[in-house]
Amino acid sequence: MVPLVAVLIAASVLMVMFHRQERANERNRAEALDRTAALARSYAREVTAAPNGFPGQEAVRDIAERHDGMLLSYARSEDSLTTTVRFFGEYEDTSMFGVSHSRAYRCYSIVLRKGAEGVPQARTSPLERCDVM
Repeated sequence: MVPLVAVLIAASVLMVMFHRQERANERNRAEALDRTAALARSYAREVTAAPNGFPGQEAVRDIAERHDGMLLSYARSEDSLTTTVRFFGEYEDTSMFGVSHSRAYRCYSIVLRKGAEGVPQARTSPLERCDVM
């Protein structure tokens, strides 16, 4: 009887530990995705602040890389610039065997348009999927 109780207690403890680790991993991933939103806003501010209007594709690619992003598309016209960028957030993923570092990503569409005063204004929108390539 005692071995059976010991096994049940051990199994219960392992189940509780696994559940806590899963919740922590989900929380860490959600925080990493929240950081991607901050990176997208920072990227948009830097592109908006570029001198002489909208920057070229290589300059935008460099700005995206500085903000842990990867430029997926670039479309420029006289009064607007539309880019799609995949931003990455790193987080710790724990298991019973240790800690590993994982990356979460989210894609954003960043549209910059010249306002009435000629000053670019940014609109950042998260995308459901990253189909652009």
